[in-house]
Amino acid sequence: MDVDDLILVSVDDHLIEPPDLFEGGLPSGLQDRAPRMHGLDDGTYVWRFEGEEIANIAINAVAGRPGEEWGTEPTSLDELRPGTYDIHERVKEMNANGLLGSMNFPSFPGFCGQLFSRVADKEMGLATLQAYNNWHVDVWAGSYPGRFMPLGVVPLWDARLAAAEVRRIARKGVHAITFSENPYKLGYPSLHTDAWDPLWEACSDEGTVVCMHIGSSSELVVTSPEAPIDVLYTLTPMNIVQAAADVVWSHILERFPTLTVALSEGGTGWIPYFLERIDYVYSQQHAWTGQDFGERKPSELFHDQVVTCFIDDAFGLESRSHLNIDNLTWECDYPHSDSTWPRSPEKVAASLEGLDADSIAKITHRNAMRIFQYDPFSTIPEENCRVAALRSLAVGHDVSIVPRGKRVKYGRRMGDMMAPQR
Repeated sequence: MDVDDLILVSVDDHLIEPPDLFEGGLPSGLQDRAPRMHGLDDGTYVWRFEGEEIANIAINAVAGRPGEEWGTEPTSLDELRPGTYDIHERVKEMNANGLLGSMNFPSFPGFCGQLFSRVADKEMGLATLQAYNNWHVDVWAGSYPGRFMPLGVVPLWDARLAAAEVRRIARKGVHAITFSENPYKLGYPSLHTDAWDPLWEACSDEGTVVCMHIGSSSELVVTSPEAPIDVLYTLTPMNIVQAAADVVWSHILERFPTLTVALSEGGTGWIPYFLERIDYVYSQQHAWTGQDFGERKPSELFHDQVVTCFIDDAFGLESRSHLNIDNLTWECDYPHSDSTWPRSPEKVAASLEGLDADSIAKITHRNAMRIFQYDPFSTIPEENCRVAALRSLAVGHDVSIVPRGKRVKYGRRMGDMMAPQR
């Protein structure tokens, strides 16, 4: 395998919203209430919207900074690489990393746009949400055709409105939405009700993938305030394990057989045991629990309709005989602290060692292209989509680690992560 010949498509990256995102994007009567970025006296910044202040947490955008400067305190744009919030710089960052395509999750609104749904004035919430989607499609992704898989946000307070937004943005070429890994934790109906059926139906009709990102329930696994934050980072995949269990046992997949769910940033090493466990639970317990999957096993539904992804997961790939390789995808996670940028090709190549060329192509780009209806080759010749070709466009682009100034850190314990950021 020649690293330079790889074609890489990441199904999970993130953007830091730029200050001008909402300029002119809302109806005239609501424009003066749009979210706005404000600088604080300490040099950090916050977004203000309908009585809320939302800071960007530094750990969300540490690409290019030395590890000793990472932390959970609020930050300012001056401390971030411009590629986190400037689309033109983002493409340079992608080129330098040999990355062809990217899907970008929100930051300040929450991984599934929770902020827009918390607004008491639902007219304002919907208008702001739609303005965000329009910007994401037309400005962010639309600035560089062939380089991005657009991702939509939906109103969580009304499944029929959510379904309508899925259909609206599908007409704009959006075939993925970000949705909570556990809406019950956000105060909405759980996956074990039929409340979301209009949304599942719309996604099925439009071929729209439902992406459930870790942390999109606004909760992470916290064992105690005294535990080091390393415990939280170790346990973050447990959120997605819980989501996977809900998805399987809710019978959503069975009732909507053309629906596809993606477990974003979930990793893969846990999946073989999870599949073994759900099948064992079904065979042992279904007589009294009342579960009935007919002639199929729960694991078969998971294999057919659930998309999984990994950043750097050698064990998961070693267990690939227990996975559906046709639904296995890769992610870069730029600019988060787990990201492999700017050496993603070299990192993933080590995990892919020993796989045949067809499997490598599926994992690195073909699966993502098929699942998310993404066709970069219609815009960019395939030979120009490979690592070496893209990196040749970024000659002179500085990807070195640059100190941005030592900051006081208070994010070393779980209790600090749970505390207010200001």
